[in-house]
Amino acid sequence: MGPPVRLQRLLAGLLLIAGLLVMQAQPAAADDLTAIRQRGVLIVGVKDDYPPFGFRAPSGQIVGIEPALAGDLARSLGVKLELVPVLASNRIQLLQDGKIDLIIATMNDTLERRQAVEIVKPYYYAAGYTVLAPKATPLASWTELKGKQVCGIRDAWYNYEAATNAGLRIVEFPALPEALAALRQGQCAALLYDDTSIAGLLLQPAWSDFTTPLDAQGEQPWGIAVRKNQPEWAKYVSAAIQRWTRDGTIVNLETEYRIRHSKFANDAHRRASTSGN
Repeated sequence: MGPPVRLQRLLAGLLLIAGLLVMQAQPAAADDLTAIRQRGVLIVGVKDDYPPFGFRAPSGQIVGIEPALAGDLARSLGVKLELVPVLASNRIQLLQDGKIDLIIATMNDTLERRQAVEIVKPYYYAAGYTVLAPKATPLASWTELKGKQVCGIRDAWYNYEAATNAGLRIVEFPALPEALAALRQGQCAALLYDDTSIAGLLLQPAWSDFTTPLDAQGEQPWGIAVRKNQPEWAKYVSAAIQRWTRDGTIVNLETEYRIRHSKFANDAHRRASTSGN
């Protein structure tokens, strides 16, 4: 026979009390903002292969628009900055594992990513699609490309949208090098591609005879990510993004890195500077 019911209840009560005491004795997990300040170093995951947003300078140092934003954040915290190169395939895992404190790495906001990490609002940038075209044949509007052959990359998400909305005749190639070669050979009037990637191409002297004359379409917002359940850290990052938008930090970085001002950044700066938010 087991112990009397009264004794069973007493033992259960004692176990419950002991469990509560253990929980109370354990310190609450510190928010990442506190941990960063105590450590004296902000560790940020950035791209090192995506000019001008994150790339290697001849010295080997990681530079670009997003490393510059990370640097501004570190200065505002009064800590040193450590940049960690990340890929789309590993950046979220590195953040979840605590190897980095946040991600600033050309990352779109998706439902799947929001379930894994906290994507801070407001968004700091956005990427869409546009065209790369020869300067010798300037374009003033998307309508001028209607019915014309445009080089594109097979299975790019924006091909159908661009063909439908702008009436483009897209000639698809398996990869970017083939599409760029066809553009140079005059097989297409322009290249349809990611606007941020085109910005990087135009930094290369080999593409000095080309331009991106049209506003980007189909913009997808980019977000900065922190770990889940970090309210104070997320709030701090959000305030920094609002400051960058209000004081023109991001627009100025576009100028510094010689890329065309994005509609997203211009519009966000105008709204913030007008409203004072």
